[in-house]
Order: sequence, then structure tokens, then C-alpha cells
Amino acid sequence: MATQFEQRLALLGSKEIKPLLNQIQRGIEKESLRMDPEGRLAQTPHPAAFGSALTHPSITTDFSEALLEFITPVSNSIEGSLATLAGIHRFAAQKLDSEQLWNASMPCRLGEEQDIPIGLYGSSHSATMKTRYRLGLSHRYGRKMQTIAGIHYNFSLPETLWQALKLNDADPNCEQDFITCGYFNLIRNFRRYAWLLIYLFGAAPAVSRCFLNGRPHGLEDWDEHTLYGPYATSLRMGDLGYSSVAQKNLKICYNKLENYIDTLCGAITTPHAGYENIPADEQLSTGLLQIENEFYSPIRPKRVTKSGEIPLGALKRAGVEYVEVRCVDINPLLPMGIDSTQIRFLDSFLLFCLCQPSPACDADDIAEITANFAEVVSRGRQPGLQLQRAGESIAMQAWGTELLEQINQVAAILDDSHDGSAYRDSCSLQKLKLEDPEQTPSAQVLSIMRHNKESFFHFAYRQSSEMTDYFREQPLSPQELEKFAAEREQSLVDQAAIEADSTGNFEDYLAAFFQQYQEL
Repeated sequence: MATQFEQRLALLGSKEIKPLLNQIQRGIEKESLRMDPEGRLAQTPHPAAFGSALTHPSITTDFSEALLEFITPVSNSIEGSLATLAGIHRFAAQKLDSEQLWNASMPCRLGEEQDIPIGLYGSSHSATMKTRYRLGLSHRYGRKMQTIAGIHYNFSLPETLWQALKLNDADPNCEQDFITCGYFNLIRNFRRYAWLLIYLFGAAPAVSRCFLNGRPHGLEDWDEHTLYGPYATSLRMGDLGYSSVAQKNLKICYNKLENYIDTLCGAITTPHAGYENIPADEQLSTGLLQIENEFYSPIRPKRVTKSGEIPLGALKRAGVEYVEVRCVDINPLLPMGIDSTQIRFLDSFLLFCLCQPSPACDADDIAEITANFAEVVSRGRQPGLQLQRAGESIAMQAWGTELLEQINQVAAILDDSHDGSAYRDSCSLQKLKLEDPEQTPSAQVLSIMRHNKESFFHFAYRQSSEMTDYFREQPLSPQELEKFAAEREQSLVDQAAIEADSTGNFEDYLAAFFQQYQEL
């Protein structure tokens, strides 16, 4: 009898269903620090040429005024999404005057904690909430950690493909419940196998010493300015990056939507003693998490929210709409930090996660998933590295080879639907990395640093300058200039409208917002 994986592949590869794979929807969110000519974090406000960070559709900020975030609209075209992202990069690079974009995940020269400016969004209640949330983050984790940049990759299947999967499974649940369950199955498998993505695409093996602020670490000296992990892949995803002592014991359950909502809501509504001494006007609450976004996870179930709606409320109202992959490092060797080859592998990997059986996770599974991820983050390129699979040791390379063989079967179907070989070609490149760790981005970064006898800062500064020049040398078309000018003006109009609509007391606004968690 055919396995579930084989049945799913047969369905996806069928004549009727295969064309639906061309309708996979994607969106990219790419963060980039602004730096001054000396490579220090920019101290200037959000550039006026970019309009309102609160309402601009494609250029906003994340934690800091100096941490830009570029957003592409949802699209079923990889080339179209990358072209849009390239256009935003060209526009930004050409409007930054003496400043440049820092094209790496681990940050540029930061100075002291208080020198990192927190994002400002205007005078509206929603703007005040965004800034207060960031103040809370600065107290809880420090401002330096929040300057780490990454790429978020949003992925969803067309509704018609979900309908075909539901019919094939003869599932009795309503369509949205089936879709939500399917996305949670994907998420659990993603978490099981995400270590493979970290090995293949991790691009942050080193960091400037000043980033650590004297914190304990297990890194080695590269030179007087740089620390590194000899076999590290992505320091961004480890203890130096998006993690915290308070969140270590947070057990968010992905077995089904109700579990996810209950456990995450509990973390938001339960006070944490360690945060009770933070000034009330410098955080949103004393909860272990202020809001959902504070939970640092490699992948999230998502749905577009209505105005004022909490993300968990949107999920409860209408289920999962897409997943957000959050463990993608900026590759400093690529102009935009990501390319079509990586996107095609991500698509193949995510569909593989959907097609594989995905049993519910218990405490032992979660511990194993967490340990494997941490091992590959800190020493993924170490020869003979062993991971744990179902309680037994297995060589990372052997397990990765097994996974790649199955992912390649998914890639073959995607190639068939697109009339080409680009998806399998991407898998072939990943196989080379598994066979030779020196082909990985993390190893390439260290190799270039070693060849040039340079620190991480000088390597990343040079790469960033080259990429900024690359975008500045490509002129914007009159149509692009007109588009960005229109978006700027409309964003300012939209911000003014939100501010005019912000009546009443902010504390009442905040209380009403948090009341939604009590009503879940």
C-alpha cells in the first residue's frame, strides 16, 4: 500500500492538480539596518523619502528607527517577488544619501544600548502601542539583540489545491478546519526538519565582539574584534540571537489550533515576576509575552487581521491563512540576501513538510526538536555531527541525505508544473552543501574573512558597500519613481487619518485591545 507521502505526491503530480502548484502564493519581508559612512548604526530618523513607517505598504521599520523592513505584496511569481524586492532596494539605496544598507543578519557597529533609536510611528494610539511594545522589548532583551536582521518568507497554497487535498483525504471536516489542520501538520514537520534549512542557508557564523556586551558565550576569538563558532551556521538563531531565558520554558503547542491559541494566550495573559519592575509606560503588560510577536519561533501560523484585531483572534475567527517562515538569515554574498534558488528550495521543503505524516508532538518530541535545532545552529558543520531521531542517534549528513531525496521528489513535480528543472537544480546544489560543508554560506563567509585576513565587521561592511553600489548603479524607471512617490504621499495621508481617528485615552485603548485575549 502506498504511504501518505506517496499518495500526496501522486495527487500533486496528477494532470488535474499539477497546474495548481503554479498558484502558490509568496511574500517576502527583508530587514536591513541603515549605517552611516563609518559603518555605525544610523542615528537619523526614518528617511522622509520613505513616507510613514506606520502605513507605507512596502517600506517600514522593525524594532529600531534604523532597522528598515522591505515588504513585497503577495504574488504567485518568484521572479516577480524578487523584482519587486530589488526595486525597493534600488529606491532605498538611492534615497539614503551618505547612508548605506547593512547586508548581513548580525549587526554593524552599534555603540551603547542607549544609542540604538527605537522606532517611532506618530501620535496615534496604534503608533504609541508599537513604540511602547519596543520599549518593553528593550527592557526584556536589550536593544542590541533587536538589531539582528533576517528575512521572513510567507507561503500559502491556493484554496483550490486545499479542496483537492480534502477530497482526496475524504476528510469530513469543513474546508477551513481542514486547511488549518493541514497548515499545523506542515508546521510540526517544519519544526522537526528546520535544522536542515539552518545548515544549508545559515549565513551568520561570526559576530562583532561589541555586540555581546560582556555576556557569556561559547564562541572563539577570530581576532580582537570578532568572535565566531568554528562550525556555527546561524548565531542569529541561537542563544545570542532570538532567544531569552524567560522563554526557555515556554511550551507552545502546535498539535492543533486550539492548543496553540490556549498556550500562547496563556503566555500573554499570565504575569511574569521578572517584568513587574519595568515602568508601566515602557511596556504593554507584565505578561511573559506582551503580544504574539514577542514569541520567537522559526515558523508561525498567520492570518491577515482586521483593524484592531489581535492575531490570535484572527486565527480563532477564520483559521490559518498562510505560514510565516522566520529562520532565514540574510546571505551577505547575495545582493538582496536571498535568491530564486533558495526560494525554490523553500517551496519544495514546505510542500515536503505538508506531504509527510505529521504526528502530534509530546514533551520528548519537543525536547528533541529543540536540541537538534540548537546543535546545527552552533556546530552544524562539525564532522560526524549526530542528531536525535525518535530517541536514537543518527548522523546529520545521513539524515539530511534521506530528506533531500524526498524533497527532490517534490521538486520534480514542481518542475513538471513549471516546465523546467530549476527546482531540482536547487536540490542538487543543496546536496553538494551536504556532501561538502565548505559549500555552505556560513563556511563561505569564514573562508572569505580568512582569505582577506579581515574581521566580521570589515567583511560585512565591504559586502554591504558593494551591494549598495550595485543598487545605486541601476536607475529607477519613471514609473517606479512615480509609484514610490504615490506610496509615500498616500502613507502620510493614511497616518494622518489614523491619528485623527485616535480619540479617547490610550490606556483605555490598550485595555480594550487586551480584553480580546480574555474573550478567546
